Amino acid sequence: MDLFEYQARDLFESYGVPVLAGIVADTPEEARAAAAKIGGTVVVKAQVKAGGRGKAGGVKVVHNPEDAATAAEAILKLTIKGLPVHKVMVAAGAKIAQEFYFSVLLDRANRSYLSLCSVEGGMEIEELAVERPDALARVEVIPGEGIDLDKARAIAKAGHFPDELIEKVAPVIVKLYDVYKGEDATLVEVNPLVLTEDGQILALDGKVSLDENADFRHPNHAELEDAAAADPLEAKAKALNLNYVKLDGQVGIIGNGAGLVMSTLDVVAYAGEKYGGVKPANFLDIGGGASAEVMANGLGVILGDDQVKSVFVNVFGGITACDAVANGIVGALAKLGDASTKPLVVRLDGNKVDEGRKILEDANNPLVTLALTMDEGADKAAELASK
Repeated sequence: MDLFEYQARDLFESYGVPVLAGIVADTPEEARAAAAKIGGTVVVKAQVKAGGRGKAGGVKVVHNPEDAATAAEAILKLTIKGLPVHKVMVAAGAKIAQEFYFSVLLDRANRSYLSLCSVEGGMEIEELAVERPDALARVEVIPGEGIDLDKARAIAKAGHFPDELIEKVAPVIVKLYDVYKGEDATLVEVNPLVLTEDGQILALDGKVSLDENADFRHPNHAELEDAAAADPLEAKAKALNLNYVKLDGQVGIIGNGAGLVMSTLDVVAYAGEKYGGVKPANFLDIGGGASAEVMANGLGVILGDDQVKSVFVNVFGGITACDAVANGIVGALAKLGDASTKPLVVRLDGNKVDEGRKILEDANNPLVTLALTMDEGADKAAELASK
């Protein structure tokens, strides 16, 4: 889960990272009040989960509350990289002497953490990384060791910070790593990390990504979710504890096991090529328990997608036998009733497959077509979707 800048700012503050005052606002009137409360020069910033806000007109420096309201009104009408702006943050202004860059992130390729650091920060950090890669230090962070003051000094030195700044920057780097570790983040980035004219080190713009696999350790993370931007089907599936991702296709997919579902997506996409480019509509893994309730929940989510024209249920019976899966499908269709109107192709294999197929045959539901193989089922589902 990616955080908005204002959420990252608040998180930084809770860990002792030096930040400026910032107040989030939904309306020009709230922006005016925020600017009045902060006082002096403020910066009105669009709150979207995308870079390039300044270039898109989403960042304005103003000097009084009225101008803050005017700036907020203009910014709240923007769409930046396809994302509409619903909120702004009104932040205190700062007299910047220098801009730096720092981040720590999950390095999946090396199964470790990686710190990126440069004495040259600002909006063009991406260009810097390409054009002058030596200016951006890449320092491995051993997960079991983390970043203490000595490691932070080494990172700052590698990022070409002058000696007189290393002692100022190093404690802030340690606190930023505390955020990374303490919140189970996969990314903590500050661009820019600045030196002000009066000698302070401040984190002016933060980006934080949290590992949703660690949500059980952080119940407060639920409050950080952007419900307004969430896909309603994905939100519904999450509430039902289903592993669901919406895709742009016409064949709904239900399977048990992530590997099987991924394979099913590939097979459906391949089969769909001869039916005008029919594609999978979703990833949905119901896991090991394919009870009537679980199956009904899965079908309910998939059938709620207007793009879905057919559904392919592809299940390999293991711990949960095929007869239980079949009973789940029959029960799900009965539970959904009139809400179930789209054809289902069902392929069962594995433990008690004959019993499962007989249950579906005896139910004789006109919406259900049985398939013996995954390829056959994918082809039939794609054909039905094309009609």
